Amino acid sequence: MAINLATKYSDQIAEVFTRASFIKGKTAETFDLTGVKTLKVYTPITVEEVDYDRDGGLKRYGDVTEMQDVVQELTMTQDKAFTLTIDKGNNLDQNLVKNAADMLRLQLNEKSTPAADKYAFRRFVTMAGTIAESEKPTKSTIISKIADASQALDDALVPDDNRYLYLTSEMYKLVCTSDEFAGVDVLARQSIAKGVCGEVFGMNVVRVPKSYLPENVYFLVAHKDAVLMPYKIADAKVHEDPVGVSGALIEGRHYYDAYVLGAKCGGVYALTATGARTAAPTVSGNKITGAGTIRYTLDGSDPRYSDSAKDYVAETTLTAEPGCKIRAFAAEDSKYPSSVAEG
Repeated sequence: MAINLATKYSDQIAEVFTRASFIKGKTAETFDLTGVKTLKVYTPITVEEVDYDRDGGLKRYGDVTEMQDVVQELTMTQDKAFTLTIDKGNNLDQNLVKNAADMLRLQLNEKSTPAADKYAFRRFVTMAGTIAESEKPTKSTIISKIADASQALDDALVPDDNRYLYLTSEMYKLVCTSDEFAGVDVLARQSIAKGVCGEVFGMNVVRVPKSYLPENVYFLVAHKDAVLMPYKIADAKVHEDPVGVSGALIEGRHYYDAYVLGAKCGGVYALTATGARTAAPTVSGNKITGAGTIRYTLDGSDPRYSDSAKDYVAETTLTAEPGCKIRAFAAEDSKYPSSVAEG
């Protein structure tokens, strides 16, 4: 007999992900990936204003141009699975403590959800609109570093609400023992969600295990509407006494991914260790020089998120329309991507 837990325990499983995850519930829900594996996000490109020309005839309002789009393609890539058996004899010997449904939730709680969170944090840092470098913060500098992040979001016109500051316990301790602690509204309110333990500069502070944030990352700030973490359980079931097993066989398959939306990338800021980021490439004439893999665009769109971005081949002379804007970034193995260079 097979019991489909995706149906029978859907609410409970969803609750496990929400309560166990540090990220679930803190990402955008604007785009629904249910039923699809790939989604294209279209962001319209606005134009600069010009002076109204009273004698300009049909061009009083300026040259008429068709509105263009920046296209970002999002494809789910993390397709994971697990299987476990619960031998009937072992379960009886242990007073039936291994209930199949409970063991499934335990697997999700201890393995699946943490792995997804770690993957998402790594993606958010790698795709962050701003990646800043710094020496390791101390209790005398941590508040200033967080203030820089807050200012960067302010300058990018990111809304004040739903900003999340993800800190390890080590960094959180520095905040609490800093000389400027008295002037910050940290711990201003009670916890309202998993890991949320107060506020700093209006940002919700989420304390996460050190192993969750990627290597050489001190903290991450992400606005809820700037990041996505579509998570789908494709299959979760228990087989009672299947062929070859005296007891229960648990099987689960789920897939997910994590993204930063290019149109709102200013809402994601990561502070990394000095030297952990690739140097920005140089755009000179119609050529690009730099380390690692270089991706570029010729339409003015951000090559970190644009569907029109291409890999640059060394010494290649780019051919493009006069006046086009070349934008490029570089990425080396084991380092975070560079800033975007223009030419």
